Amino acid sequence: MVIGNYSVCYCFTRKFKVTEAGPPSDVKELFSKYSGDGNHMTADQLRGFLEEHHQHNDSILEAELIIERILHKRHPHLAKLINRKSLSLEDFHHFLFSTELNPPIQTRVHQDMTAPLSHYYIYTGHNSYLTGNQLSSNCSEVPIIKALKSGVRVIELDLWPNLSKSNVHVLHGRTLTSPVKLIECLKAIKEYAFVASPYPVIITLEDHLTHYLQAKVAKMITETFGSMLFSPESENIEELPSPEDLKYRILISTKPPKEYLETDDVSRSSSQKSQVSDVDDDAWSFKSGSDKSDQDVETADLLKEKKSPSSPVYKKLIAIHAGKPKNGLKSAFKVEKDKVTRLSLAEQALEKAAGNHGQDVVRFTQKNILRIYPKGTRITSSNYKPLIGWLHGAQMVAFNMQGYGRSLWLMHGMFRANRGCGYVKKPDFLMSCGPKNEVFNPKAKIMPKTSLKVKIYMGDGWHLDFKKTHFDKYSPPDFFTRVGIAGASVDKVMKKTKIKEDNWTPVWNEEFTFPLAVPELALLRIEVHSYNMSEKDDFAGQICLPVSELRPGIRAVPLCNRKGDQYTSARLLVRFEFV
Repeated sequence: MVIGNYSVCYCFTRKFKVTEAGPPSDVKELFSKYSGDGNHMTADQLRGFLEEHHQHNDSILEAELIIERILHKRHPHLAKLINRKSLSLEDFHHFLFSTELNPPIQTRVHQDMTAPLSHYYIYTGHNSYLTGNQLSSNCSEVPIIKALKSGVRVIELDLWPNLSKSNVHVLHGRTLTSPVKLIECLKAIKEYAFVASPYPVIITLEDHLTHYLQAKVAKMITETFGSMLFSPESENIEELPSPEDLKYRILISTKPPKEYLETDDVSRSSSQKSQVSDVDDDAWSFKSGSDKSDQDVETADLLKEKKSPSSPVYKKLIAIHAGKPKNGLKSAFKVEKDKVTRLSLAEQALEKAAGNHGQDVVRFTQKNILRIYPKGTRITSSNYKPLIGWLHGAQMVAFNMQGYGRSLWLMHGMFRANRGCGYVKKPDFLMSCGPKNEVFNPKAKIMPKTSLKVKIYMGDGWHLDFKKTHFDKYSPPDFFTRVGIAGASVDKVMKKTKIKEDNWTPVWNEEFTFPLAVPELALLRIEVHSYNMSEKDDFAGQICLPVSELRPGIRAVPLCNRKGDQYTSARLLVRFEFV
């Protein structure tokens, strides 16, 4: 339309108003069934619902406390309603939609914690001191603190001499990363080790030190941790202690120093090193003239110590001895009767081992510790797929915790199990042997054992966590949910709901069924996106949950941001059922 010299465009403007969605029909039916009169649900009726439908053994007192908390939250100024001590349909819906009162997984440490450490997956960090990328970021105790507060139980420190060779720094060697003093890292570990979990913290050391500095490290560690430090009485042990036995203890894991350094070991060529890179520790080399000079100096310093005895105190601190295979991958997985060791493999070496020696890997991990670390090309601190390690029994699948992405979401999901204590019991099938002493074959074809039904009812809370124009400048978001399984290759699948247009509180009422061959290691993946016709869909939340921990019934599922931090309000109402 033209008025004078001006063009005027009349555009249809959609409203951003948030309309509250009522309880789904399944919730109404449950309320009617258990409330009797259909108007109010008493504490005894709520207890009956929890016992029969949610498979909880809650007492009448616990049911009363739930009612009291709901009424206080929903009607804080209405004393008469609070004194009523019963729930309306809307109150009951509020209870089911509360991530605090009705979480999707178990909220206590419920697994047997008295088996040897090798029987558990352990929440493991890689280069735990880095604040960002692997090449040029700062080193600091801050990411170590963050990891420990989130439940990580294995902290990796790379030890290097400082410029004057008089003290020890932590940094990613032969890169541009700036160092942090070892003592700062040790103090941070001592202060925050058991904030999130009482179970043991293991410090893996990558040691590039002279014997003099090893002795200095031993003194630092001993003085910092004191009685917290666990040192085995004997070098050779038949099995590791349990997480329960090691509560509030610190363990050191590294290669034992040799009594005498061998010239061949410190002067071998780069080509020789590359031949064992698949089974060597995480090694980097940022090629520049000055760095090569530093490496030459380091080699010269080690050669000077050729006939110097190693530090006996340092050696005595080692609780879990790390070894390095000398004759290829096959021999690496040899199980010794009176010895427990830790072996480190790069992610690509694990793939090779899984392809050629899968059952040997499983047998090795029944007694020994296997640590997997990211390949050296992951400069941006990205991560790899963790399931191949877990399917072969690897306890320490080491991740760059400072990054984010779908692989790290899976790691978060696995260690939400067992109340996030950092130790998750491996499935029995990985720890048992058959009548002919055979172990689980990860390549074998497996038939489904059970099926998981997931019904996505609705979502809410985004309008409280995001600005009204975050997803669309002119209208409410168009949400849809992706839901599926990560796990054994036969179980992997992703599905999605329909798109619900222009709605902050989408209602889907869609059900999906997932057959599961290895439910013990399956992770439920949920992602919410807002559909965008012209560009990439907008991210609106995600979570991964261990299938083995899911609580049957209608549950409130919290959503997290890309880094894995839980949103304050955004959540889904979901029903889980095993058939």
